[in-house]
Amino acid sequence: MRNAALVTGGARGIGLGISEALAKGGFDLAICGTKDERDVAESVDKLRAFGKEVLYIKSDISETDGREKIISEIKSRFGKLNLLVNNAGVAPSKRVDILDADEESFDRLININLKGPYFLTRLAAAWMVEQKGAEPSFQGMIINISSVSSDAASVNRGDYCISKAGISMATKLWAVRMSEFDIPVYEIRPGIIMTEMTSGVKEKYDNLIANGITLQKRWGFPEDIGRAVAMLARGDMAYSTGSVFNIDGGLTVSRF
Repeated sequence: MRNAALVTGGARGIGLGISEALAKGGFDLAICGTKDERDVAESVDKLRAFGKEVLYIKSDISETDGREKIISEIKSRFGKLNLLVNNAGVAPSKRVDILDADEESFDRLININLKGPYFLTRLAAAWMVEQKGAEPSFQGMIINISSVSSDAASVNRGDYCISKAGISMATKLWAVRMSEFDIPVYEIRPGIIMTEMTSGVKEKYDNLIANGITLQKRWGFPEDIGRAVAMLARGDMAYSTGSVFNIDGGLTVSRF
């Protein structure tokens, strides 16, 4: 029997890299985003080409109704959920010094990047507990995609850093709470990944990488994050709930 995974923001960028890796690994997929399905049809068709079921759900994880819709449609389509990957997130509308921080921008980012995944996890985790109670052999897992910005301070995008730091604490909290049910929770911290989100600062990071900001002198790619998620989903790191995995080319290695 195939397992089912939910990847938020799973139709583009890092999320698509994760979705592809999970489809290759045998998972049926639910992916969600705020775009109409016709606008992500190319990605959905690409995933279906792996021979797995793919359900696309148009929804906004920052809204209560949106989160409830996601879980409801997965229950209707698959009847189960083995893996939740909290990946969806946004960059600040504009990068500004924290002395000039804008409340409206802050609220938008925190609602999408932190509140959304926190309360989606609450729904998914409660359902996983129910599944475990009904079938003791049930295997569930939660993976949070945060960022090296959860630990490294960038004063021109404080809201983003705070949202990712919150995800790091949420990983610990859920790891503790779900340990009772033998459902592991992990965190993956991507570094400089080439996506639409980073396209506007490509020249800046090209120069930083060339000058040694990372030990491995290249950009990261969505498939790098996908491989890490697939490793965890297979159970390769089964004795490590609550752990953080830096997929950053050595960016965060301390040096002097």
